[in-house]
Amino acid sequence: MPSLRHLLAAHPTLLLIDSASARVQIGLWHQARASWQTTEAEAGTAVFASVDALLAERSLTIADLNAYAFCEGPGSVLGIRTAAVALRVWRVLNPAPAYAYRSLTAAATALAKPEVNVIADARRDSWHVLRLGETLRRVPTSELSGECVMPDGFRHWTPLPPGLGRTSYDLATLFAQPALLDAELFTESAEPDAFQHEEASYVTWTPQVHQAPAR
Repeated sequence: MPSLRHLLAAHPTLLLIDSASARVQIGLWHQARASWQTTEAEAGTAVFASVDALLAERSLTIADLNAYAFCEGPGSVLGIRTAAVALRVWRVLNPAPAYAYRSLTAAATALAKPEVNVIADARRDSWHVLRLGETLRRVPTSELSGECVMPDGFRHWTPLPPGLGRTSYDLATLFAQPALLDAELFTESAEPDAFQHEEASYVTWTPQVHQAPAR
């Protein structure tokens, strides 16, 4: 798994999109310098407006990008899928490689406290839970234990667990730190999409005329 430093060595003009939280965060590396756009606007407009603004600021276009990076989650599924759709379209115009990373892995790496659970809402009264160096788990609220923190700006629908702390998710600051710059966070993604713990399952519908029960 490459780190951001490795990606930049191989792809010096790199676009990063993170729409997992309530803040859309877009980073652009070009000529060894990073520029960032952060907004709390709705992802459907913010992703495109922020990318356009960053590219214009550096006199670049989508065709100039060497690679894309994006957060696949956990987080706002709508925001992440908006970014994934954008990347799929842009890769038709410029088929550069795309790399995915996970929000909780980035936050836990920056926090650097292996004893702390970094969590995000998984709905249905459950949580995505990650401890540094361990595998991401999905845990019911009733089974949460130990110190828990949530990255700043992450939405939730499940009631927050008692004593929940917060940890930074300011990517412009975090990705400037050597710990995150050198962490092996990224995997190549052939088809950008939102992370899921399990594949969606569907029930086959069989058409049937409804009749009154036999007496």
